[in-house]
Amino acid sequence: MRLLFLNHNVAWSRGTFFRAFHLGRMLVRRGHEVTLMSISRRRRFTFETEEHQGVSIVESPDLLSGAARSGWDPWDALRRWQFARRQTWDLVHAFDSRPAVVLPALALARRGVPLVMDWADWWGRGGTIDERLEGRCLRGVIRPVETFFEEHFRTRADGTTVISAALGGRAAVLGVPPETILTLPGGSDIEAIQPRPRHEGRATTGVDSSIRLVGYLGTLLRGDADLMFETFTRIHAARPAARLVLIGAHKATVPPHPAIIETGFVRFERMLDWLASCDLLLLPLRDTIANRGRWPSKVNDYLAAGRPIVTTAVGDVARLFADWQIGEAVHDDAGALAEAAIRLLDDEGRREEHGRNARAVAQGDLAWSALAARVDDFYARVLSGRTNGMRRPPPPTERSTMPTYENHFRPMLTSSSRNLAFRSGRSPRISGSPSA
Repeated sequence: MRLLFLNHNVAWSRGTFFRAFHLGRMLVRRGHEVTLMSISRRRRFTFETEEHQGVSIVESPDLLSGAARSGWDPWDALRRWQFARRQTWDLVHAFDSRPAVVLPALALARRGVPLVMDWADWWGRGGTIDERLEGRCLRGVIRPVETFFEEHFRTRADGTTVISAALGGRAAVLGVPPETILTLPGGSDIEAIQPRPRHEGRATTGVDSSIRLVGYLGTLLRGDADLMFETFTRIHAARPAARLVLIGAHKATVPPHPAIIETGFVRFERMLDWLASCDLLLLPLRDTIANRGRWPSKVNDYLAAGRPIVTTAVGDVARLFADWQIGEAVHDDAGALAEAAIRLLDDEGRREEHGRNARAVAQGDLAWSALAARVDDFYARVLSGRTNGMRRPPPPTERSTMPTYENHFRPMLTSSSRNLAFRSGRSPRISGSPSA
């Protein structure tokens, strides 16, 4: 099939781009042609195209700058439509639903191209917008716009992929038929990220062998940052040899503490050195709507690196840790997190066992090759449904009757997840080579 992936990120910059790219490269290995359109970092009028691992990456022009260069430019949407309409596509997969993605996708759908829409973050209705934006006025302006584009077009798709059970439930509340929803968590890049001995990593980072190194990778939401720093303060008070390394550009306000290491932006190879240097990795998630609705992609890097993880039992991560012995998941509390981390820091045998299990999970259900196989099957069902005369449900006509968060979304979030890629009561399955 000739597949068009539309994405709202600047190319090679953020999580959803990589979600689309990794799925695309694995679908190429399965015999498909994949074009991934994302936003150019600098271009304003012309396209730029290059190929990576068989995926044609098309960078679209955008007139906006900075944080606004994220799928909101009508010019970008128009140029994408001008590009896409001149070619033949068997299916378009829209990765999220900002204007530069959803408008050309819907235009192709009106021409008869099957449409699948992905949902990878809970932005509006008390989600990530409230966590990331400073200032009540700014949130008040952006929240309703983000929520509109996040929700309004969901029922126009022939199929829907969601990154979490919570978003699957939210899509169903909006009127998306449950049988057209596929829960698709983030994947692990088991080729680029390999387990390495701790001493090998420390030979490059310079961390002394006596140090108990706790790591965190990537950006931090405000509430999660507060939880992590309070947790580490308790860890360090009990184990003075412990250090916390923040790998990458975390974008958080770090309290003064002599045992906290900040790497700043690092290249991919250096990131791997730091992951290999760690004894365990932290994933502190406050029990918020945003965290219940998302899949933290850094957990896939943690798993691929083969390191034990200490986290909070929030969202689909809770189910992952219930099914696999890969570390500890505790309730949303700094004291509980610190105690769990100290137990693992004091038990090298458990750390090694959980690290091996983590790598096995990454090589199994969460490998990009396994997820791409599920997407491939899903595409076939979508196309079969159209052939058999199934139609998309009509779009909602009364936005005033939109279900409220309190009486519809909260029960959905607190109920047990039923549409997950994980099933309890089994051992990790190690798959073969992704190219097999």
